[in-house]
Order: sequence, then structure tokens, then C-alpha cells
Amino acid sequence: MSNASFDKSRPIAIGCDHAGFEYKENLKKLLSTAGWQVEDKGTYSTDSTDYPDYAHPVAAMVEEEKAAAGILICGSGNGVCMTANKHKGIRAALCWTEELASLARQHNNANVLCIPARFVDYMTAELMVNTFLSTPFEGGRHEKRVNKI
Repeated sequence: MSNASFDKSRPIAIGCDHAGFEYKENLKKLLSTAGWQVEDKGTYSTDSTDYPDYAHPVAAMVEEEKAAAGILICGSGNGVCMTANKHKGIRAALCWTEELASLARQHNNANVLCIPARFVDYMTAELMVNTFLSTPFEGGRHEKRVNKI
């Protein structure tokens, strides 16, 4: 992946469990309005469901370079983050502030943003998504560290 922020030539893959459904639906609108193509990997309702069923397809799209980046949402953000990070080349970052989303990109070249819907308000989630997608990886001294992952 280059040092540039994400480009819009590939879609954003997005997924969630029941706890993240409302955020996902609203974030899809935000992304579409910003000119992104969005690939929704589910869930499609607030019915109780298992987060790996949605985290794996999002991570696979990023891993296979079929998506520019991924966004995953669950109650704590931990489950989707752990699941996504099982995929080769995925650097999923659990973020709860805009600054963490920025640093995940700048220093860690994260390619999947994980949002804890039960611990951040929607406006913070929106700020994190915008920041994550527009922030480039700094490279330099961070490149060496990322390559050790």
C-alpha cells in the first residue's frame, strides 16, 4: 500500500454485528455522499448475530485488494478487530477518538477501522471514518515497524 490516503478506485468494505447496525447504515450514507462505493457485508438488521460472520468477509475484501479499506463495527470493537487481524496483511485498529484513527493511519498504516458502537457516539464515529480515510501513512521510521508485523 502506498503512503497516500485511500483512493476511491476500490470500494470501502463495511460490516457489523447487531450492536453496530445503526452506525453502519448511517456510515454507508456518509460514505456514498463523499463519493465512495460501499460494499456492505452485513448484518442487515438488529437481530442478534455473530460478529465473525461479517468481520471475515470485510477483512477478506481488503486482504484480496478488492476494497480500499474496511470499516467494522460491534459493541466493543474488540471482536471485529480480533477477527479481522487473523487475516494476512490486515492491520485492523480499534479506535475511539479521531486522534487514534489518525495515528492508526499515520504510524501503523491501518487498513481496517474498528469502531466500538457502545462506547462512542455517532458523531465521533463519523469523524473517525473521515479522518481514517483521508489520513496518509507517514512511512519513514514507521515503515520499518509496520514491516515487522
